[in-house]
Amino acid sequence: MRFLVLKLRQVRRLGALAGVFIIAGLDFLFRVGRNASRKERSAWLQRNAALMLRAVGFRVTVRGEVPSGGFIAPNHLSYMDIIVLASVAPQVFLSKVEVDSWPVVGAYCRMAGTLYIDRRRRSDVATKEAAFAEVIASGLNMTFFLEGTSTDGRAVLPFRASLLQPLVANGWPITPAYLKYECEEGDVAQDVCWWGDMGFAEHLLRMSKVKRVEASVVFGQQRQPGEDRKLLANELYQDVLALSESGARL
Repeated sequence: MRFLVLKLRQVRRLGALAGVFIIAGLDFLFRVGRNASRKERSAWLQRNAALMLRAVGFRVTVRGEVPSGGFIAPNHLSYMDIIVLASVAPQVFLSKVEVDSWPVVGAYCRMAGTLYIDRRRRSDVATKEAAFAEVIASGLNMTFFLEGTSTDGRAVLPFRASLLQPLVANGWPITPAYLKYECEEGDVAQDVCWWGDMGFAEHLLRMSKVKRVEASVVFGQQRQPGEDRKLLANELYQDVLALSESGARL
């Protein structure tokens, strides 16, 4: 009986998710369009992220003041981090360049106005400064994951400093954030977090069996970047660790 319940839930969730992708695609085609501004693309992502979260059984709780411009530096647990954060506030994400070539997902990331970074080329950060400036000038949040990879949630990895150089050079503010997942009838580390060598499709199938996921987002205090990117990276890392301690008490 339990197997049948899980199968029915899985089919229902995957069907609902497919429906959201269709709705989002039509929304973009007829309401947004290819020449849309960053604000229009971010608004499109926010409203469709909310639909996607309902489709897959996620509920989001937010603590702290949601930033309304500047950069956001959260820990990284899963591809669902982007959907959760996008539902909270309009923003643009920085992603690894490989995502652009993913079937379906890559196309939707382009619709959302995602910026890409080639982590194999250190010099690629410098080429993104003008794009970062455009996002900030639009009054949007710009979010990137300074751990460089996702984890199973047991620890936050030290933050990489290279992406912070444009912030230091321009004085752009940044807000630390902590993400946490809890689930019912599932295992967070294996069924919600996406890390290591987990296959995307396999993980999505497992996540669709989970009864409910409670996603918590804790925002810290926005800070100025200062003049040293390595110092800033460490301070943000310590901020997120402190937020994780408060998040553990949620």
